[in-house]
Amino acid sequence: MENSMILYGKYSGYKSIFDLASGNDVNSAVAEIVSAAEKYSLSGNIFKAYLSLLIINDENAFSLACEKRDMPTGGIYQIALNDIKALRGLFNCDLAKDCVLNVLENYALCGGEKDTADYAIGQMALGLAKELDEAKSDEAFIKIIAKFYQDFGAGAFGINKAFVIKETAGGFELAPVTKFSNITLDDLWGYETQKKQLCDNTVDFVEGRSANNCLLYGAAGTGKSSSIKAILNEYWGKGLRIIDVNKYQFKYLSAVIDSLKDRNYRFIVYIDDLSFEDFEIEYKFLKSVIEGGIQPKPENVLIYATSNRRHLIKETWSDRNDTQADIHHSDTVQEKLSLAERFGVAISFMKPIQKEYQQIVIHLAKRANINMPEDELLDRARVWELRHGGMSGRIARQFIDSLSAYTKDE
Repeated sequence: MENSMILYGKYSGYKSIFDLASGNDVNSAVAEIVSAAEKYSLSGNIFKAYLSLLIINDENAFSLACEKRDMPTGGIYQIALNDIKALRGLFNCDLAKDCVLNVLENYALCGGEKDTADYAIGQMALGLAKELDEAKSDEAFIKIIAKFYQDFGAGAFGINKAFVIKETAGGFELAPVTKFSNITLDDLWGYETQKKQLCDNTVDFVEGRSANNCLLYGAAGTGKSSSIKAILNEYWGKGLRIIDVNKYQFKYLSAVIDSLKDRNYRFIVYIDDLSFEDFEIEYKFLKSVIEGGIQPKPENVLIYATSNRRHLIKETWSDRNDTQADIHHSDTVQEKLSLAERFGVAISFMKPIQKEYQQIVIHLAKRANINMPEDELLDRARVWELRHGGMSGRIARQFIDSLSAYTKDE
């Protein structure tokens, strides 16, 4: 079969699927499909599941148009339909005639973790393959694909919730996080006011209303980062995605945000543990991106940051000392404070008092099915926090993890 496709001719990260049809390097193509099956937990007819996986991952003019609206019409539809005819012919080819290829029709999976993004993607591919297998015409086939793009989006953004910036020789790429924390808001005891502030702002953002950049600041281990991860898990089904950026990658921020502006998702640029020493100047990149540059930040992008410092940039008493050599010392102080002021919502997470710490311990112990008298539990928790740096949600979690042997199954 000749590769005559226009939109679906190439797949980022994959070899040509037409190797199988043309006979070129069949063994290599089979090995790649088997590797994909083990990575994404595919079983049964993994050839069709693999093709479905390629369709899911493809970002082209047709898939991106479907992501933003109903089935496109006109020339783009005609070109896509031509591609789909070729793709459907490959999808329905008979592999049983080839002793090498027939193993792909009824593949038994070796194993794999279920609590991963790769597993979820594999399940989506298997579901799409089943629907496509039942299509009775090219038009039905393309409608199923278009509906998938409308429901889930196209490419990596459609099937992954979190990404990191990976530096490349030519600049950067957004690489999906294949195993993301499954923490929920219910897992985080206390800080109800703070969680509500964060939720309210995020809901406004997801639903297309005006929302603000958020700064979560306060003591270490109080749940700032966990709250943002829980927010993503809560709303990613409504189109929320997160891009994890560290301060040494701020030089890419403008380009990253520019690549997100035309997608039909809501993106949080997430910066964990944000702070700067007085000699670091990377914060100037962030200031320009948040507010102040010629090009405004797209409405589908917000910045959420966590920090132990309220004002983000280290200050010294000399910054406030009128006798220093800096003639315009007040300008220096304002320069350092202005970054924090560009976050419209600032949420404080303070260390818990002893009663709150104990309630966190009790809550986590119940969720972990710890089988221990409450008095003994709290006594041990008190000793643990004295030895491990004080009271916080993180310390409480570490304590409960240390008691994993004490379960109801004893």
